Amino acid sequence: MTETSGSPADQGTQGRATLQKNCLPYPEVVAQSVAVIAPSTVPAAIIGLIFATAGNGTWLSFLLGMAGMMLIGGCINQFARRSASPGSLYTYIVQGLGPTPGILGGWALMLGYILTGMSTLCGFAIIADLLLKQWTGFSLGTVEWFVVGAGLTGYIASRNVRMSAKTMLFLEAVALLSVVTLGVLIWSYKGFALDPAQLKLEGASMSGVLLGVVLVVFGFSGFESSTSLGDEAKDPLRSIPRSVTQSVVVSGLFFIFSAYVVVFGFSGEAADLGRTEAPLHHLSQRYGLDWLGTVINVGILMSFFACTLAAINSTARILYSMSNHGLFFQALGEAHARNRTPHVAVFFSALLTLALPVGAHLLGVSAFDAQGHFGTVASFGFIVVYILIAVAAPLYLRRIGQLTTGALLCSGGGLLFMAFPILGVIGDVFPLSGNVNALLLGVFALYMLAGFGWLRLERSRRPQMIDQVQGAIEQVRLSFSAAGKPQ
Repeated sequence: MTETSGSPADQGTQGRATLQKNCLPYPEVVAQSVAVIAPSTVPAAIIGLIFATAGNGTWLSFLLGMAGMMLIGGCINQFARRSASPGSLYTYIVQGLGPTPGILGGWALMLGYILTGMSTLCGFAIIADLLLKQWTGFSLGTVEWFVVGAGLTGYIASRNVRMSAKTMLFLEAVALLSVVTLGVLIWSYKGFALDPAQLKLEGASMSGVLLGVVLVVFGFSGFESSTSLGDEAKDPLRSIPRSVTQSVVVSGLFFIFSAYVVVFGFSGEAADLGRTEAPLHHLSQRYGLDWLGTVINVGILMSFFACTLAAINSTARILYSMSNHGLFFQALGEAHARNRTPHVAVFFSALLTLALPVGAHLLGVSAFDAQGHFGTVASFGFIVVYILIAVAAPLYLRRIGQLTTGALLCSGGGLLFMAFPILGVIGDVFPLSGNVNALLLGVFALYMLAGFGWLRLERSRRPQMIDQVQGAIEQVRLSFSAAGKPQ
């Protein structure tokens, strides 16, 4: 049975199954964004790196990062309050900057999501094997865990969108609860006292705090992923903007609390937080909470799994949308007749999520190193997209006659904030000789050049393609306007 909708995924798809409409309540929508952020992995993995530069100002780095991402979220919500589709930020950038920047933004966004999934799949394999050895003494093997993780997430994503959302919601809740429990117990051992060293920023410098913000931005990457549920969310023009904002707020407050407690927990310790690879495990042992350390590892495992699932969900829906706009193979724009999921795009995304980590492993790259490399390149994609959306928002509002001073300030503040990760990237890639980050930036640049070359070729082969994309996305906006929603 064919449904009629204002979604771009439906334009030109008469007689074909579409995504399941208006089926996800708000908690399941926000779970998508929180799952891609994977907040419980931040105190477990990168808080020590931030402390190494920000010191007692680590909590401030997270606070500034949260404020900056709120500005980017404000730019995203200028679009999300007016239209919704599976195309996520790709369709928003098209509305503000036109098809060419929008398509390239979608190209970068897909890279960000798919490599995020690969990075967390590597993390899943590491923690899963660690727990298996701890409990049984046996090891399954890295590639085998890759297959298990990618296979299960791909199956869940293709089976049912509500099953997928509920799985992410449950897994992230368990992961967050385990870390918060450890934080509260550590703070209780300190008598719930305030840490004057952190409150007074003792030994911290503003340059160090701002440098810490660079890593904080990477920790928030993917917070906008609920925008890919434009067809499936209930009341999308309200639930999606709320999820974008609240995923930043909830994750940001969790980050600030975790940073404060972890830094406080290490105070007076011989161990250096900036040199400790597993700070939560160290603290659980230090305070006689070994059992909780195991629980946290299980929670982090769940968070990695949920993030991989969420990344596949987002990648598949952007592929689905772009394919229905004539940009990719038509098969990628199909929805399963019974499950109402973009099953072909899900299968392709899951296969790709599996293939590159397996390839890296066969080339001798450890899962730990691959996790970092995939995450770094993913971050480059998100940085490009966030800059494009901050530029696109005021141009879009001016075009529809709704530009305000507040929107201009939000966009300007967002662009100013994004200067921090750009400067951080520049600082990381020099000197070029023997620098792995320079190589990764080169890989990202080649990927974007390949996308530009492909787009130029397709435009020469199919001159009508750009008008087709522009027209399909404009129909979405007009459909919401005709339904009495804001333009």
